Parts: sequence; structure tokens; C-alpha cells
Amino acid sequence: MLSDADRIFTNLYGLHDWGLTGARARGDWDGTAAIMARGPDALVEEMKASGLRGRGGAGFPTGMKWSFMPKQVGERPHYLVVNADESEPGTCKDRDILRNDPHKLVEGCLLASFAMRAHVCYIYIRGEFHAEAQRLQAAVDQAYEAGLIGRNACGSGWDFDLYVHRGAGAYICGEETALLESLEGKKGMPRLKPPFPAAVGLYGCPTTVNNVESIAVAPTILRRGAAWFSALGRPKNTGTKLFCISGHVNKPCNVEEELGIPLRELIERYAGGVRGGWENLLAVIPGGSSVPVIPKSICDTVLMDFDSLRDVKSGLGTAAVIVMDRSTDIIKAIARLSQFYKHESCGQCTPCREGTGWMMRVMNRMVYGRAEPEEIDTLEQVTRQIEGHTICALGDAAAWPIQGLIRHFRPVIEERIAQYKSGRTMRPLPMAAE
Repeated sequence: MLSDADRIFTNLYGLHDWGLTGARARGDWDGTAAIMARGPDALVEEMKASGLRGRGGAGFPTGMKWSFMPKQVGERPHYLVVNADESEPGTCKDRDILRNDPHKLVEGCLLASFAMRAHVCYIYIRGEFHAEAQRLQAAVDQAYEAGLIGRNACGSGWDFDLYVHRGAGAYICGEETALLESLEGKKGMPRLKPPFPAAVGLYGCPTTVNNVESIAVAPTILRRGAAWFSALGRPKNTGTKLFCISGHVNKPCNVEEELGIPLRELIERYAGGVRGGWENLLAVIPGGSSVPVIPKSICDTVLMDFDSLRDVKSGLGTAAVIVMDRSTDIIKAIARLSQFYKHESCGQCTPCREGTGWMMRVMNRMVYGRAEPEEIDTLEQVTRQIEGHTICALGDAAAWPIQGLIRHFRPVIEERIAQYKSGRTMRPLPMAAE
């Protein structure tokens, strides 16, 4: 169990003052200029040594990502863009940071931008986060007023400007290059890579895009040292992580814990256990709606980190744990996700534009059993044709929930088809139009 002394987010539940006075009392903005005095390269190396992996879903090493930025600033300025477009179903960690601990993010923006030689940072925040955007802007204003950012930030000699930009509520803008397109005032559609943002990003300039949590933990890591952070968690899965636990649990919550905590312990210790007891568990989506579902037999022993979940053909993603008990119609639950991805596809790539609608229509029939048994294999084949064949990962995100369903719950689908053929059809609530 993570000790309170090792928690990074000490106001996650908003029990204390969110403003600058409260943040400073909790240790934020302590010795920031001294950290910057180490120099940009030293900060990047410290982040590399910490083993921090991106907290937005992909899990790419953060320090390595920072190191991709050019070492010298040429004619084109450098930018940091913080991805606060938290649109993954089941995920609600970043909004609590923005609402209750915004100065951790503001200080993180300064230090990360300095490490990448960027004088300007944009925080792209989801359109629906109205209260959070106001709170974040208030924290930015407080930091400017106190001289912590702006000209000669923290007395370091480094000029730094921070802007809060509100999106318009599109899931696709959570993809880093679509976010950059939207930030530039264009339609949010992913760009082809390469070139990668570190070479050609915002306004054609070197840019790094990081998740809110990745940037917000940076000041504490740089203050307390990489050795402290890397001692938490498991090898190659170091540090603490915010987990969002929702669904059929007694106490849905956000909680900070070490990576590698057993899923069962996470649910029972912090979320009050599964509704009706652990034996009533049917399945869990362990990392937000885009990762494959895992059944109870795997949930019994699996560890919550990037590599352990990859080994069971799922993923940590954003660490949004969606718990489903035995009352769940698992086919209908996955069909509902298919509708979401069909709705949110930008339509740029043919496999995704056509495939998400096709999968949704087939899944809607599967809910009632109006299908042939061989269609299960056809559906699985189509997910493989979409996965990995699109510019961004939305195609993968649409395919993986269905792959997980077929991998672990094929007998449920076959039984539903048999029931329909025998006239004993299920009658779930109506779905969206096919």
C-alpha cells in the first residue's frame, strides 16, 4: 500500500485550498528556480532515470519523449502542449487534478517547457470541462501575479507564457496531432506521421504533447529525485498512478497507488469491493473503454501495470477501471462502446470510417442474437482489418473491445444466437438505430 508520504497528489479530493497559498503549503513551487538552475539537459536526464511512462494511455517513456526535442532553438520556437482533453470513457483523473491541484500542473508546465527549451505552453482542455477551465485559469493568473511564470519566471531568468485553450468536445482531439490541428484553428483530424511533432508540430515548430498527469508529476519527481520515484512500482513500470474506479463497485473513486498493485486489492481496498462480493464479478475493462475487457479469472491475479496487462492481451491505458458484475449484459456493453467509436471517428481513414459503422451494426444485432454463428469470426476478422490500418489509434480503440469480447465471452454470444433461433430471444432495452 502506498504511504501518504509518497503520494504526489495531496489534494486529489479537494479537501484543502486549491489556490497558490494552499499549494505552497503542500510543497509546490518550493525551490523551483533551483531546479531550473540545473539546466535543461539535467532535467531531461532526471526524468529518463525516473522511468516515468506517459500517463495518457500509450505509456511511452516521458523523459525519452522530451529528449526528442532539438537541443538548440533555431528560427522556429519550441512549444509544449498539455493534453487536457480527457474524453476516454471511464476516465476522470485529469479533471480532479485541474479542479483540486492545478498548481502542480502549472509548475510542471514551467519545468517541462524549460527542459525542452520552450518559452510558451498551451493547455488544451476539453470543452465540457467548464468549471475545471475556470479553476485552471485562476491558478495560471495567480502564478502570473506572484511572478512564478511570465517574464523571469521564479527569478530564474527564463521567460515563460502559459495559455489555457478550450476545445469543443471531440474525442478525436485527444489524439496528439488532431489536438494540434484543432489548436491551430482547423478541423481536429490526425496528421500522418512522420514528421513527428518533435520535428514539425504546432505551427510547424518543434512540439511535445504530454498528458496532464505526466506533466503534473514532473515537479515532485525533479524535487524528490528519480531514485525515489523509480523505487516505487515495478521494474519498467515505476512510480505512482491515478486509478479511476467506476461501475459496479460500492464506492467509485479516484485513487493514487503504486503501479503493479493487484487489481483485486485495488478494487477491494479503495472502492469497497464489487457490488455483491468478488464472486459476483463478471469482467473488468482495466484501462478505459479502448482496451480489451478481461474476465474474472484474469482479474483474480492480474497486476495493474503496463506490462502485466499487455501480457494478458489488454492494457493499462489511462488506468480507468470499469467494473461489471454478473448483472451486466456484456454484449450490450461492448455494443454501446461500438456506437461511441462510430460516432467519434473523424472519417479520414476508410477502415475506420466504414469499419466502425459496420461493427456497430453487427454488434447491435448480436445484442439480440440476430446473427449466424459464423458471423462471430467475420466480425473478428474485420476488427483485424481495421486495427493498425489507420492514421491514428482510434481504429484500434474501436476494434479492441470487440476482440476482448470474442476472446473471452464467445460462448455468451453463441448462446444468444441460439436463443434467438429457438424463439427464446433476449429483450434488452432498445439500442440506437441500426
